[in-house]
Amino acid sequence: MTKLVDVNLINGIALAFEGDAVYSLYVRRHLIFQGQTKPNQLHRLATRYVSAKAQATLITAMRDAQLLTEKEEEIYKRGRNATSHTKAKNTDIITYKMSTGFEAVMGYLHMTDQIERLEELIEWSIAKVEEDK
Repeated sequence: MTKLVDVNLINGIALAFEGDAVYSLYVRRHLIFQGQTKPNQLHRLATRYVSAKAQATLITAMRDAQLLTEKEEEIYKRGRNATSHTKAKNTDIITYKMSTGFEAVMGYLHMTDQIERLEELIEWSIAKVEEDK
Protein backbone atom coordinates (compact mmCIF):
# COMPACT_ATOMS: atom_id res chain seq x y z
CA MET A 1 0.00 0.00 0.00
CA THR A 2 1.37 3.39 -0.98
CA LYS A 3 1.47 6.01 1.75
CA LEU A 4 0.36 9.37 0.39
CA VAL A 5 0.63 11.10 3.76
CA ASP A 6 3.40 11.35 6.33
CA VAL A 7 2.01 9.48 9.36
CA ASN A 8 3.67 12.03 11.64
CA LEU A 9 1.39 14.71 10.19
CA ILE A 10 -1.90 12.82 10.55
CA ASN A 11 -4.23 14.41 13.08
CA GLY A 12 -5.10 12.67 16.34
CA ILE A 13 -8.69 11.91 15.37
CA ALA A 14 -7.62 10.07 12.21
CA LEU A 15 -5.00 8.10 14.16
CA ALA A 16 -7.66 7.22 16.73
CA PHE A 17 -10.03 6.10 13.95
CA GLU A 18 -7.39 3.58 12.84
CA GLY A 19 -6.47 2.66 16.42
CA ASP A 20 -10.06 1.96 17.40
CA ALA A 21 -10.40 -0.60 14.61
CA VAL A 22 -7.02 -2.23 15.26
CA TYR A 23 -7.45 -2.50 19.04
CA SER A 24 -11.01 -3.84 18.63
CA LEU A 25 -9.78 -6.49 16.18
CA TYR A 26 -7.14 -7.75 18.63
CA VAL A 27 -9.65 -7.80 21.50
CA ARG A 28 -12.21 -9.68 19.41
CA ARG A 29 -9.60 -12.23 18.34
CA HIS A 30 -8.52 -12.66 21.97
CA LEU A 31 -12.10 -13.31 23.12
CA ILE A 32 -12.78 -15.81 20.33
CA PHE A 33 -9.55 -17.67 21.09
CA GLN A 34 -10.70 -17.79 24.72
CA GLY A 35 -13.67 -19.84 23.50
CA GLN A 36 -16.27 -17.08 23.38
CA THR A 37 -18.43 -17.55 20.30
CA LYS A 38 -21.89 -16.16 21.08
CA PRO A 39 -22.32 -12.73 19.43
CA ASN A 40 -24.17 -11.10 22.35
CA GLN A 41 -21.63 -12.39 24.85
CA LEU A 42 -18.71 -11.33 22.62
CA HIS A 43 -20.07 -7.80 22.38
CA ARG A 44 -20.68 -7.55 26.13
CA LEU A 45 -17.23 -8.92 26.98
CA ALA A 46 -15.47 -6.73 24.40
CA THR A 47 -16.92 -3.62 26.04
CA ARG A 48 -14.78 -4.30 29.14
CA TYR A 49 -11.70 -3.76 26.94
CA VAL A 50 -12.79 -1.21 24.35
CA SER A 51 -15.09 1.21 26.17
CA ALA A 52 -13.90 4.78 26.61
CA LYS A 53 -13.72 4.20 30.37
CA ALA A 54 -11.60 1.04 29.94
CA GLN A 55 -9.25 2.75 27.49
CA ALA A 56 -8.88 5.83 29.71
CA THR A 57 -8.03 3.55 32.64
CA LEU A 58 -5.50 1.66 30.50
CA ILE A 59 -3.73 4.76 29.19
CA THR A 60 -3.53 6.14 32.75
CA ALA A 61 -1.97 2.87 33.94
CA MET A 62 0.46 2.87 30.99
CA ARG A 63 1.54 6.41 31.77
CA ASP A 64 1.84 5.67 35.50
CA ALA A 65 4.03 2.66 34.68
CA GLN A 66 6.03 4.81 32.23
CA LEU A 67 5.43 2.28 29.45
CA LEU A 68 5.13 4.82 26.66
CA THR A 69 8.06 6.11 24.68
CA GLU A 70 8.49 9.86 24.26
CA LYS A 71 6.97 9.62 20.76
CA GLU A 72 4.02 7.54 21.99
CA GLU A 73 3.41 10.09 24.75
CA GLU A 74 3.42 12.84 22.11
CA ILE A 75 0.93 10.88 19.98
CA TYR A 76 -1.28 10.26 23.06
CA LYS A 77 -1.41 14.00 23.72
CA ARG A 78 -2.13 14.73 20.05
CA GLY A 79 -5.11 12.37 20.17
CA ARG A 80 -6.29 13.54 23.59
CA ASN A 81 -6.12 17.21 22.63
CA ALA A 82 -7.62 16.87 19.16
CA THR A 83 -10.89 18.65 18.53
CA SER A 84 -13.59 16.08 17.93
CA HIS A 85 -16.91 16.89 16.32
CA THR A 86 -18.57 13.83 17.82
CA LYS A 87 -19.97 13.64 21.31
CA ALA A 88 -18.91 11.19 23.96
CA LYS A 89 -21.52 8.46 24.42
CA ASN A 90 -22.10 7.21 27.98
CA THR A 91 -19.06 8.99 29.41
CA ASP A 92 -17.66 12.39 30.32
CA ILE A 93 -15.55 14.44 27.92
CA ILE A 94 -12.27 13.94 29.81
CA THR A 95 -12.61 10.14 29.72
CA TYR A 96 -13.56 10.33 26.05
CA LYS A 97 -10.51 12.48 25.19
CA MET A 98 -8.19 10.14 27.10
CA SER A 99 -9.58 7.13 25.24
CA THR A 100 -9.10 8.99 21.95
CA GLY A 101 -5.45 9.45 22.94
CA PHE A 102 -5.16 5.71 23.69
CA GLU A 103 -6.61 4.87 20.28
CA ALA A 104 -4.30 7.40 18.59
CA VAL A 105 -1.26 5.57 19.99
CA MET A 106 -2.59 2.26 18.67
CA GLY A 107 -3.33 3.81 15.28
CA TYR A 108 0.09 5.43 15.06
CA LEU A 109 1.91 2.19 15.88
CA HIS A 110 -0.15 0.31 13.31
CA MET A 111 0.28 2.93 10.59
CA THR A 112 4.05 3.07 11.14
CA ASP A 113 4.29 -0.73 10.96
CA GLN A 114 5.51 -1.02 14.56
CA ILE A 115 3.51 -4.22 14.94
CA GLU A 116 5.72 -5.81 17.60
CA ARG A 117 5.35 -2.71 19.80
CA LEU A 118 1.62 -2.49 19.04
CA GLU A 119 1.11 -6.10 20.08
CA GLU A 120 3.22 -5.59 23.21
CA LEU A 121 0.96 -2.73 24.36
CA ILE A 122 -2.22 -4.58 23.38
CA GLU A 123 -1.15 -7.73 25.22
CA TRP A 124 -0.31 -5.60 28.25
CA SER A 125 -3.74 -3.91 28.01
CA ILE A 126 -5.64 -7.20 27.74
CA ALA A 127 -3.73 -8.63 30.71
CA LYS A 128 -4.41 -5.46 32.73
CA VAL A 129 -8.17 -5.60 32.04
CA GLU A 130 -8.26 -9.27 33.06
CA GLU A 131 -6.18 -8.62 36.17
CA ASP A 132 -8.58 -5.85 37.24
CA LYS A 133 -11.79 -7.91 36.70
